[in-house]
Amino acid sequence: MAYVIAEPCIGTKDASCVEVCPIDCISTSDDAPQYYINADQCIDCAACEMACPVTAIAHEDSLKPEWKKYIAINTDFFR
Repeated sequence: MAYVIAEPCIGTKDASCVEVCPIDCISTSDDAPQYYINADQCIDCAACEMACPVTAIAHEDSLKPEWKKYIAINTDFFR
């Protein structure tokens, strides 16, 4: 996985990241609390990170320690 959507997205669900993603690898559902990045499709372009108004998106290597769990949360959404 390259980029991960973490805790600040919860309750916000701003679609700015979806609008700029060139490959449409960001999804959610009506009952999901946030957006998620599909690791199998992400091309590591960073467009979503720059577009996020609440800085909820980071490269997995740059995630705060308390947000590392969101790697699995994003992955599990697409299973």
